[in-house]
Amino acid sequence: MLHSSRPYLCNFLGTVYKDSSREILLNILRHERLDSMCLISVREQWLPQESSESLKKYQDALLQSDLTLCPMGINTECYRIYEACAYGSVPVVEDIMTPGKCGNSSVLHNAPLRLLKSMGAPFIFVKDWRELPAILAKEKVMSLTEKIQRRQILIEWYKQFRTQLKQKFIHILENRFFLTA
Repeated sequence: MLHSSRPYLCNFLGTVYKDSSREILLNILRHERLDSMCLISVREQWLPQESSESLKKYQDALLQSDLTLCPMGINTECYRIYEACAYGSVPVVEDIMTPGKCGNSSVLHNAPLRLLKSMGAPFIFVKDWRELPAILAKEKVMSLTEKIQRRQILIEWYKQFRTQLKQKFIHILENRFFLTA
């Protein structure tokens, strides 16, 4: 669905933890009545294995949505960001640090998500989910041509991102393990 209109402005399928930013996101979607424009499916408990049915539902959500909402969970970065890219659904990424030892935003100005930012990820970064209504208002007035161009940019960026990381990884392996004297 790269070149066609998608029925949903955004999607979020995932676990909503009590007192989390995911709960805040869900409340904003409902309070602003944005849940009618977005495909939302939540659960209260994380499930370790996806069924073929739940995987298909998730993939369809990515294919049918212009944006994929990526609230932080246990970590700031998650698989949802990359899966959205593969389907041409622009990640809307919560750009805040989670507790732990994954970086220090007071020392590194671009932490968290340092790698994605340094590689020019064409994402929408938010510090607070209260920014979402304005983002979705802009989405509503974007033309299909603009959305198609954005999808193409996203997919091309993701392709280059994967290639660059692969090359970097191979280079490190070669230098560390296969250098001969």
